[in-house]
Amino acid sequence: MLLGIAWTLPNSLLGLLAGAAGLAFGAHAHLNRRECAIVFHRWPWGPGGALTLGNVILHTGDTLDANCVTYAHRAGLCEEPEIMLGDHERAHVYQYMVLGPLFLPLYLLCGGVSVRNRFERAADRYAHTGRGWWPWPA
Repeated sequence: MLLGIAWTLPNSLLGLLAGAAGLAFGAHAHLNRRECAIVFHRWPWGPGGALTLGNVILHTGDTLDANCVTYAHRAGLCEEPEIMLGDHERAHVYQYMVLGPLFLPLYLLCGGVSVRNRFERAADRYAHTGRGWWPWPA
């Protein structure tokens, strides 16, 4: 785990800078051991939800223990039960810890914030089952 945290440190530093900027606008931070991340709640920018950068989660709400719909459900591709936002974001933390500085370029190459993105589908799968956060077949 420590190796993964060190490997994704450049991404985490971006998250810490963004999170620190939000502190002046009402955001607050705490260490969330379950998510393996520093979480900035009430982060003041974005359309809502959360953004993960390394071991940092920028969240516009008050708690990651909130229900949300999957990307496939939101896109109208299928009906799926709601998932927990924290579980989805934890999958991204794991993805970052394995891929480190490669995560962001690969994420963007796979389609960015979209139902087509294998990283988002894997995070939704993990939030449903507790398994399968890796975006490529084993």
